[in-house]
Amino acid sequence: QVQLVESGGGLVQAGGSLRLSCAASGRTFSSCAMGWFRQAPGKEREFVAWISVSGGITYYADSVKGRFTISRDNAKNTMYLQMNSLKPEDTAVYYCATARAPIPTMNRIGYNYWGQGTQVTVSS
Repeated sequence: QVQLVESGGGLVQAGGSLRLSCAASGRTFSSCAMGWFRQAPGKEREFVAWISVSGGITYYADSVKGRFTISRDNAKNTMYLQMNSLKPEDTAVYYCATARAPIPTMNRIGYNYWGQGTQVTVSS
């Protein structure tokens, strides 16, 4: 069992930055690849980024590539999402999740434990 708690969301103007955190407890965090997803009102939950167990491999959705950076600190059992150059279309609830496989996928089915989400709102 893994418990995940996201934090760091908020209201920011377009062009601004936020850093989200995902704190993990329970099963060994350092043995799980991890991912970030987001869900805007009326839309499906969509993939944002994933990071491998060691943090040496990352992958991003095209919509955030070059603006967002995923990272992790296994000593602190925490994963991060640094979001720069935010756009109104980035507005969503952001979720972190543990991956079922060492090299994750972009598909939600590839993730088994989820946090409760943190709201990010970008004003124009």
